[in-house]
Amino acid sequence: MRTLLPMLLLVACAGQPGPPPDAPGPAMPPDARPMIIAHRGASALLPEHTLAAYRKAIEDGADAIEPDLVSTRDGVLVSRHENEIGGTTDVADRPEFADRRTRKRVDGERVEGWFTEDFTLAELKTLRARERLPELRSTAHDGRFEIATLDEIIALAAEESNARGRELALVPEIKHPTYFASIGLAMEDRLLATLAAHPYTRRAPVLIQSFETGSLRELRGKIGDAPNIRLLQLLERPSRQPYDLAASGHGTTYGEMQQPQGLRTIAAYADIVSPPIASLRLYRTGNGHRSALVDDAHAVGLQVVPWTFRPENTFLQGRYRGGSRSVRNEAGSIRQIRDHVEAGIDGLFADDPAVARRALDRDPY
Repeated sequence: MRTLLPMLLLVACAGQPGPPPDAPGPAMPPDARPMIIAHRGASALLPEHTLAAYRKAIEDGADAIEPDLVSTRDGVLVSRHENEIGGTTDVADRPEFADRRTRKRVDGERVEGWFTEDFTLAELKTLRARERLPELRSTAHDGRFEIATLDEIIALAAEESNARGRELALVPEIKHPTYFASIGLAMEDRLLATLAAHPYTRRAPVLIQSFETGSLRELRGKIGDAPNIRLLQLLERPSRQPYDLAASGHGTTYGEMQQPQGLRTIAAYADIVSPPIASLRLYRTGNGHRSALVDDAHAVGLQVVPWTFRPENTFLQGRYRGGSRSVRNEAGSIRQIRDHVEAGIDGLFADDPAVARRALDRDPY
C-alpha cells in the first residue's frame, strides 16, 4: 500500500464513532477531520467550474477544489462538467456558433449540443457560464463568469494558499478519457505536463480522478510514487460499467468493483475510492453508524471519499429530508455528513463547503 499524504486525507477519525448526529458536540480536532473537496467549486451558490465558485469555496473552508477537465480543439484543458456545454454556458444564444450544434456519440450515448472540442480556447473565452440546475439554484450570476482553464485554476489555488497560509489541494477529474483519446485529444500527458509546469502543483497535494480504469492505470505507470500525487477511482451506480471496460467487452460493473475482490484490484493502481453516497448503505450499531463498503475499502488500504453531499432536499436521502424537495435543508445535510463521518469516510465531495465545514466543526444547526 502506498502511504497517503497526511495533508491530503486525514484518517484519525476513520472507523471511530462520534457523538450522536443531532448533538453539536465538541469540534473535531483539525488533524482528525476528513478532507472537504469543493465539488466544482461552491457550486450550490455560484455557477460551477468558474474561478468565482472556486474562490468562494476556499473562502468557505474547503480543503481542496475540484475541476472536471475537458479539452478544447487546440488542446487546452478547461473546466466543465461535460464536453457538451449547451446547458452550462450561453452558447445556444450566440448566433456566431449556431452552426457548431451537432450530435455525437460520447461514451456510447448519443448527445446533441455544442462540444468543447469543436471550439478553440479563444472562442470558448467569449462564452459565459450559466447555472446548471436553474430549477433548484439561483441564476442571478448567469452571464458573469468565463470558462476557466486548468492553468488559471492552479494559479488561483497558489494565490489563495499564499494569502491564507494553508495548503489547498487540487482534485482534477479527467472526463471521458477514452472518447478524447479517440479523437486525438488524450488528456493524461497534458494534465501531467500542466501540473509539472507550475511550482505550486509540483509540491501541493493533487488527487487525479476518473470514472474509467485505464486512464488511472496509465497515470500510475507515469507518476510512479510521486510524493504529492494520488489517484482516485470514481464509482457509479452498481449496474453501470466504466466506459473503457464496456468498450473493450469487459463485463465488470461498478457493483463488482465495490466488492472486496474488486476493491483489492483497485488498490493495485489507485489510492482512494469514491462511490456515490447511496452505495455506502449506512447501518446503525451500538457504537454508531457503519458501512461495509468503507470497512472493506480500508481493509485493502484504500481510503473512501464519497460523492456528493448537497444541501437541497432533492438530493438528500429520505430520512434527512424536511419540507419541499426543492428547498435548501442545511440541517438535514449536516446530519447526513455527520453520519457518514461517523462511519469512517476519509473525505467528501460537497457542493456547499460552508455547510460541510459546519458539519465537521460540530456547529449547532
